Parts: sequence; structure tokens; C-alpha cells
Amino acid sequence: MNWFLKLILRTILVIFIAWILPDSAVKISSFWSALGVAISLALLNTFLKPLLIIITIPFTILTFGLFLLVINAGIIMLADAMISGFMVDGFWWALLFSLVLSFFSSLFEKSSKKEEF
Repeated sequence: MNWFLKLILRTILVIFIAWILPDSAVKISSFWSALGVAISLALLNTFLKPLLIIITIPFTILTFGLFLLVINAGIIMLADAMISGFMVDGFWWALLFSLVLSFFSSLFEKSSKKEEF
């Protein structure tokens, strides 16, 4: 799957997840805000997340990898601070948003891999 298609798919996923979660938990003001969230998440996951993983290796080992969930929620909250049309109401909603986004993203990645063969 090419990069542009993944970006559009991630944008639609952000809109869908904001729609299924309660209105007080996650808000997206427009398609362009969702696109901004998708782009910022792609950039943060590419550049910042590996650095955070390296810095927090001791915590990750002590928690048997569960600290990676905290990093994911932190990246969602950072995207919330960066994009004006995107609002997440706290750490736990950011954690749930990241889990649901990861789940659906992995489903689409698996289905695109099956089509290549």
C-alpha cells in the first residue's frame, strides 16, 4: 500500500474512532483536522517514538513492555496539543484511542499484505 493511501486510510480511521468514542472523550472538528492528526501521528511515530523507546528502555523492561502503551498515549496527547481541531480528554482516552487506532491499522495492514500475494 503506498504512503498516500495509508495516510487517507489513517485519516478515515481517526474520524471513525472519534465518532465511536463518546463526544466528551475525543473531538475532531473537520476532515482537515483529522488529516493533520494523521500526518502528525505519522511524523511523531517516525521520529519521536524511537527516541522515547530508547530513553525508556529500563521502564519498558520493568513493566514487561507495558510502558510502550504510555508512550503511545503520550504521542496522542502531543498530537492533541499540536492540532487545534483535535481534542482528547485525558490520558485514559488517549490510551484507548491509541489502542483502537493500532488495532484497526494492524487489520488493514494484514489485509493489504494478503492482497499482494
